[in-house]
Amino acid sequence: MNADHHANTGPDPLYPLTLYFDGACPLCSAEMENLRLRDTEARLRFVNIAALGFDPATAGASWDELMRTLHARAADGRLLRGVEAIRAAYTAVGFGAVMAALGHPLLARLAEHTYPWVARNRNRLPRRLVQLVVERAARRAAKLAAQQRCKPDGVCRVEPEAGASRNPIQH
Repeated sequence: MNADHHANTGPDPLYPLTLYFDGACPLCSAEMENLRLRDTEARLRFVNIAALGFDPATAGASWDELMRTLHARAADGRLLRGVEAIRAAYTAVGFGAVMAALGHPLLARLAEHTYPWVARNRNRLPRRLVQLVVERAARRAAKLAAQQRCKPDGVCRVEPEAGASRNPIQH
């Protein structure tokens, strides 16, 4: 089944997908907010591993592993890591075609080699670069989400307050 296909052929074994991210990292937090804003079908869950009281055992990985690379727990229990977790998260928010491009052997190798460097250096990336790239994408996502809440007749669906969100990022 195509990951972008939402036919009623049974539950997707990936979703909901729980993402374990470093909330102390500006890049990670901005990207999770970007995903949260685009997640109009509530397919993602977010767990901040930097939060007080977080227990790595709940993620099925060690603290060091979680800090080295993004981890995600699929609905069927599988643990996804790195580019595989990113691919599943972006597919969940409708970027499946873009993520499918990463299936091309050259692009897949590039992503697999680049991601560990970015993950290792994520806290060294200039704040301005994060703002220009990721936060700009989050603003676009917020605008898109707002447009999707409003119907052509001008009637808009009201979202719950941030504290009562259907899909909060845990801090």
